[in-house]
Parts: sequence; structure tokens; C-alpha cells
Amino acid sequence: MIEKFNNIFLLIIYLVHFLGVGAYAFQTIIDTKGFMKKFGIDKSGAIMIRLAGAFMLAVFLMSIYVGFVRPAGLDSTWAFFNLVFLNNLCISICNFYSIKVDKMGVNKKTGIEPIIAPLAFTIMSAILCYGLADKIYV
Repeated sequence: MIEKFNNIFLLIIYLVHFLGVGAYAFQTIIDTKGFMKKFGIDKSGAIMIRLAGAFMLAVFLMSIYVGFVRPAGLDSTWAFFNLVFLNNLCISICNFYSIKVDKMGVNKKTGIEPIIAPLAFTIMSAILCYGLADKIYV
């Protein structure tokens, strides 16, 4: 298993990254009310929160398939890993802009998590793209 990810460090990064995505998918799809309460979001935002959660669920399910089910393993999965990286990067930039510049929708419950979490995911996905390059770009 470890050799599939080149080393234990990359396996841990993979697990932390995609379990984190899965946790956000769960919060946004299943615990929507709790997620909205946590960030002070009105109930009219539930549909869009679940829409975002559906995208995260797709990434989470694909990570299970690519990492643990797919017969070819991580070989030639560059499109998946690059899309995950770009997705994380775009969310990071948009959330930073929304919270620090535009401030639309910012309320007393808006903290730094919407900036920090996607930034952490961006860094982890960049590490995965670089560290697994010998596998994902074949």
C-alpha cells in the first residue's frame, strides 16, 4: 500500500486531504443545518450548500476509487489530481476575496476557516501532484 503512494508521508497527506474533503461533504450534505448555523447562513442557502457538498462528495468518492480500488492505482490520474489542485486553489482565492475584500455575506460568525481550510487543501494537493508525479503523469 505504501509503495503505491511512494512513501508513508504521501499516503498520510492523501488520507488527511481526502478525509477532510469527505468531512466537509458530510457537513454540507447531511448536516446542512449544523453547517449553516456554524457559519450564520440563512436557510435560503441550503440548496447551494448542498450543491457545493455534492462536488466535494464526487471528489471524495473518486479519491477512494483512485487510491484504493482502481486496478491501475494512481497511474495516469494526472487529470484528477490537477483538477483537485485547481479546485482547491480557486476556492482559496474566491474565499479570500469574499471575506477580506468584497465582504458580501460576511457576518459575526464568519471566521478564518473558509480561508485556512482551502489553503491547507491547496498545499496538500500540490504536495500530492509533485510527490506522485512519477505515477500520475505516466
